[in-house]
Amino acid sequence: MRRQPSLISRRLAAAAVGLVVVAGAAACAGPKDNSSKDGDGAGGKPQKGGTLSVLNTTPLTDFDPARQYTSGGGNIPTLVFRTLTTRGPGSGPAGNKVVPDLATDTGRPNADATEWTYTLKDGLKFEDGTPITSADVKYGIERSFAAELSGGAPYLRDWLVGGADYQGPYKDPKGLASIVTPDPKTIVFKLSKPEGDFPLLATQTQFTPVPKGKDTGAKYETHPISSGPYKVVKNEGDGEHMVLTRNTNWSQKTDPRRQQYPDTIDVKSGLDPSVINQRLSTSTGADASAVTTDTNLGPAELAQVSGDSALSKRVGTGHFGYTNYLAFNTKVKPFDNVKVRQAISYAINRTSVINAAGGSALAEPATTFLPDQEAYGYAPYDLFPAGKSGNPAKAKELLKQAGYPNGLTVTLTHSTLEDRENSPTIATAVQEGLKQSGITVKLDGLENNAYKDKTRTAAKAPGFFLAHWGGDWPSGGPFLAPIFDGRQIVKDGAGNFNHAQLDDPAVNKEIDDINKLTDPAAAAKRWGALDKKLGGEALDVPLFHPVYKRLVGKNVKNVVISDWTGVLDVSRVAVK
Repeated sequence: MRRQPSLISRRLAAAAVGLVVVAGAAACAGPKDNSSKDGDGAGGKPQKGGTLSVLNTTPLTDFDPARQYTSGGGNIPTLVFRTLTTRGPGSGPAGNKVVPDLATDTGRPNADATEWTYTLKDGLKFEDGTPITSADVKYGIERSFAAELSGGAPYLRDWLVGGADYQGPYKDPKGLASIVTPDPKTIVFKLSKPEGDFPLLATQTQFTPVPKGKDTGAKYETHPISSGPYKVVKNEGDGEHMVLTRNTNWSQKTDPRRQQYPDTIDVKSGLDPSVINQRLSTSTGADASAVTTDTNLGPAELAQVSGDSALSKRVGTGHFGYTNYLAFNTKVKPFDNVKVRQAISYAINRTSVINAAGGSALAEPATTFLPDQEAYGYAPYDLFPAGKSGNPAKAKELLKQAGYPNGLTVTLTHSTLEDRENSPTIATAVQEGLKQSGITVKLDGLENNAYKDKTRTAAKAPGFFLAHWGGDWPSGGPFLAPIFDGRQIVKDGAGNFNHAQLDDPAVNKEIDDINKLTDPAAAAKRWGALDKKLGGEALDVPLFHPVYKRLVGKNVKNVVISDWTGVLDVSRVAVK
C-alpha cells in the first residue's frame, strides 16, 4: 500500500517556512545549572511559581490533538496532551530518544513489527479526575480520521489495517478493528506492513486520550480535556491568546519527563518577529519571564546580540533535522543525464549559498541528504567534493563527457518570497557559483504559492529548483522515503516530494527492509548506507543544514531545546 505523501505534504508545506525562519535552536540556552541536568538561563535552582509568558508569531489554531503534531504549536501541546510515548527530556541529541509517556514502555512488537502492544501506567487521570483508559486512547486516535478534524499526522491512515477507508467515529461508531483494547490498560495496534518506527509515531498527538463523553467535535479545541501538567482555561481568537493553569490531577510520578514549575502559562501569538526579539532582549516586566517557541534570531539581530555578553548568555544554539537542497527532476532534459547532475554537484559554491542564508552562524554546509545527527543515521560522505567555492575543472570535465563542451544553460526555479530557503537571494548565489564552471543559470522566480504548486506537481515540475525537507521524527524513514520511494510519487495533485521521480525497485525494497527493524541503531546504520547509495546518483545537491539561534527572557530557567524539533521545551521551563 502506498503511503499518503499528499497529506504529509500539506503539513510540511504549512510548516516549512516557519521551520527555517522561526524554528527553535536545538541545544540548551545559557550556562549550566549545577543543580539541574538542563540549561539554566538565569542561574539558581528552578522553583515553582510565577507566570511564564510565551510570545509567538503563529497562533495556536486548531488546538485539538487530532489536528496537531507533537511538535505542533511550538511544544505548547505537550503541556496538555500526553501520548503513549514522547521525546526524551534532555537537550541536544539526548532529546532525540523516544521514551514512555502514558505507556509503561515504548511498545512491544511482534516478530515482524506488524503488531505493537502497549500497557498504560497506573494512576493516570484526566483534568477532571476520571481515570484514563485504553479506550480513551483508541477513541482519540479514531476521531483523528474524521474529515471534520483534518490536519494532523497522516501516517496511521496508511499504517493501520483498514485505516485507508475509515471515516472516524462520527460516521462509523464501531471504530477501527485494527485497534484492540482487551482491557482498560492494554491497547494493541495491527499494521498493514512492518513499521519499526511505530514508537516514534506514537509520540504524535493523535495518540492523546480523549474521553468520548467530553468530545465536542470541532469545538473540542476550545477546551480539550487535559492529560498533561496544564489545562486550558482560556482560548481566544482561534489560538491567538491562550492561558494555561496547573492541572491538579496530573502526577509527576506518572510523568517524569515534564515539570510543572509555573503557576500560569500565558501564550500570546500573532506578534511580529522583530517585536518578539526586541521584547525578549529588553526583558522588562513580564517579558523578563518570557520565551518564544517559534521565533528565531535573524542575521541583523544576531549581530547585535553577539556584541552583548549578557544577551549572548541568553541565546540557545543548535540544530533541527532539516536539509536545504537543489532538486533535479530526472524526467526533464538535461537532468536525465547523470553527468550533468554530477557536474552541478561539483560546481556548487556552498560558501556563497551559506552567506546568502545568513552566514555560517545560521547555516552549515551539507554534502549528505540526511541531517548530521546520529538518530537519522547520518554517515558522513562527500561524493562530489566541491570544496568551499566549487570545483570548476571537474565540473567542466563532466559537462564535456555529457556532450556540453562549451558549457550549459539551465533554468533554476525558486520562490520570490525572501525566506532564506527558496528565495531569490539563495537562487542568485547558486547562479553566481555555477557561472565559474560554464553553467549559465536563468532564474525563474514564482510567487510562493505558484512555486509550491509547480514544484510539487509531478506532471509539470521543472527540472531544476530549490527545495527543502524536514522529518516528522528523528529517523531516516520519514526523511528518505517521501523523497526517494517510488511508491510515494504523487501523480495527481500538488503533493509530490519525490522530485527526482525515482522509482527504483531495489531502493523501495531497502526502505521496506529497514522499516522492519525495531532496533533504532541497526535501522540508523542502514538509513545512512542508503543515503550514501542515493547520493551517488546525484539526484539532488545538498546545500546546507540550518542553524537556529533563540533568545529567552532574563528570568527564565531550565531552558531545554532538543534536536527532535528544535523547539524550546516549555514543559521544563521555570521562571523563579
